[in-house]
Amino acid sequence: MELSYQSTRGKEANVTASQAILKGLAADGGLFMPSFIPKLDKTMKELSTLTYQETAYEVMKLFLTDYTEEELKSCINCAYDSKFDTEEIAPLAKADGAYYLELYHGSTIAFKDMALSILPHLMTVAAKKNQVKNKIVILTATSGDTGKAAMAGFADVEGTEIIVFYPKNGVSRVQELQMVTQKGKNTHVAAIHGNFDDAQTGVKKIFGDKEFAAQLEEKGYQLSSANSINIGRLVPQVVYYVYAYGKLLAGGEISDGERINVAVPTGNFGNILAAYLARQMGVPIKKLICASNENKVLYDFFQSGTYDRNRDFILTSSPSMDILISSNLERLIYLSTGCNAEENAGLMKELNETGSYTVTPAMKKFMEDFIGGYAGEAENQRTIKDLFDRTGYVIDTHTGVAASVYRQYKEQSKDETKTVIASTASPYKFSGSVLEALEGKKSEEDEFRIIDRLSDVSGIDIPQAVEEIRTAPVLHQTECDGDRMKETVMGFLA
Repeated sequence: MELSYQSTRGKEANVTASQAILKGLAADGGLFMPSFIPKLDKTMKELSTLTYQETAYEVMKLFLTDYTEEELKSCINCAYDSKFDTEEIAPLAKADGAYYLELYHGSTIAFKDMALSILPHLMTVAAKKNQVKNKIVILTATSGDTGKAAMAGFADVEGTEIIVFYPKNGVSRVQELQMVTQKGKNTHVAAIHGNFDDAQTGVKKIFGDKEFAAQLEEKGYQLSSANSINIGRLVPQVVYYVYAYGKLLAGGEISDGERINVAVPTGNFGNILAAYLARQMGVPIKKLICASNENKVLYDFFQSGTYDRNRDFILTSSPSMDILISSNLERLIYLSTGCNAEENAGLMKELNETGSYTVTPAMKKFMEDFIGGYAGEAENQRTIKDLFDRTGYVIDTHTGVAASVYRQYKEQSKDETKTVIASTASPYKFSGSVLEALEGKKSEEDEFRIIDRLSDVSGIDIPQAVEEIRTAPVLHQTECDGDRMKETVMGFLA
């Protein structure tokens, strides 16, 4: 049976992988999903002997079926190269009885590098495959990490422009500096006056504006996305869960077939959905622990079956999770309806019009292996400090949320299943908050003094990605209101 892609809202079907990657978002506003979730065609034992690059090929060939072996291997080898500062690409660190999957060894020191290092290569191959003559405009909203990783990936890639919107005062200073100092003639970034949900909603509106698309077409442009709504972002994320299981098996930490739990700090729901897809492919994963910060819309959803974004938006020390509209949840909702696009579209319409929807008991049961939990600021700080005091291991504030929720779950359930925690960013990306957790007080020093202090306290070398922005000139200074994003896009392209 040939794998193809269809929209979660039913108006597009029989789309190839390369076409889905080029489009990013379906024309009806839905997200592309494979017609079925393929099973791994190698055993976990066989996969446990492979490198990260070899594992990536074994996973991605099953989803990206219109890419040739040569094309896919070339994309993988170009992506997972010396820009990562460890040979393993995604090493596992054992601390306090859990396994931290370090996804931050790429050029922007956050997990988005894992997928955004390969997306530009997948997209340029897709453009050639589909005889695209237009210049591709990558349009994306970021809560902090996607923006820099996408800009770094697409910088000076021929035939592309990249435009990033981020919430002013809604990202860490390091995240902001990484974006506004990004080089590349085709890179553009704007701070919007609003929060991440405003940025994401604005981007989705632009994608849904057919008149605007026609104006762009006239000028020789077409839009695509680098957010995790793009299937070319989601599929590479599946790889590291397959790889993590293989490494645990190869290291004798688990026996073949032994089930593990996975805990993921969650905002837009893409990273934990990738773990779910890995499970459906055959990785023995038992529970998917979905960790939220104080913006606990996902925790409330898994508790009650009602998704409700009608609440105050809270700025936290884990800004990449400060999200009330978790776009990728739509993919799970679609699966929980038995892939009933009409039913899913109805729920998404309800969310758009009223800000909430409620799933049926059968749909809630479908999702019963997702465990929702959340951690407040004080608990997150306690976990970071406690882990460091007892083991010397330092984690960032997002990973701290996941570690906190994992501890809660373990205490309440008495479940002793070995657990992989997705460690999504270097502590240096959120150095002020991490240092405050370790020392028990907020530092009033500037960002780079704090970074130096964190290095002294932790004994961990400062990553090159941070050193680079210490003296880099600011190249992007655009700001706009949320209702002026379309004009800002046109301004950049002009």
